[in-house]
Amino acid sequence: PAYVAADHVAPSRPGRVTGKVVDGRAVQLSWAAAHDARGVRSYAIQQGGVGIHVVGGAQTATVVTGLRPGTRYAFTVRAQDAAGNLSPASTPVRLTTPGADDHRGTTPTGFDVVSRHTAGSYYLDLSWDPPRVDGVITEYQIRLDGDTDSSLVWGGTPPAGRAHHSLYAGQKAGETHRVRLRARLPDGTWGGFSAERTVTTGH
Repeated sequence: PAYVAADHVAPSRPGRVTGKVVDGRAVQLSWAAAHDARGVRSYAIQQGGVGIHVVGGAQTATVVTGLRPGTRYAFTVRAQDAAGNLSPASTPVRLTTPGADDHRGTTPTGFDVVSRHTAGSYYLDLSWDPPRVDGVITEYQIRLDGDTDSSLVWGGTPPAGRAHHSLYAGQKAGETHRVRLRARLPDGTWGGFSAERTVTTGH
């Protein structure tokens, strides 16, 4: 068989990206094709640096759905070749969907936190119902005591139904913590924060 050299060269940056609003939940994007010595396999649409949509390499336009009314977006396009090399991001297209964003439906609900003591350490056991949105939520931001943020990211498809996560809370009893969280929505933006819960270790 003929020897095929490994491909380490990324496609060129997609050019002339334009966009127009379709309605409060969709926009149309178009761009000039990127170039690659072995062909462009796909284009990734990103919003705020987060991948939200993928189309085939023969396409130079798409409609992005699942957006929220009254929300500012910054879309970029990156080309990918068969070897997985990603082009630089295109210049951003900034669009604002019409309507009012009331954040309803984007907030985790039924949020509950309990303290647990195991092997000399305290943990905060979190449970919540994910927001009901179009698409899958794979990332949450957990805010502890009003200032410390940690990310919770599921590698694959998260389990259906109620979500659970544990935070390490040290070895001292009687320490009070405040916790709330929010979801990274399928459109790449952050949803509203859950209600804040207060829990004391050892109680």
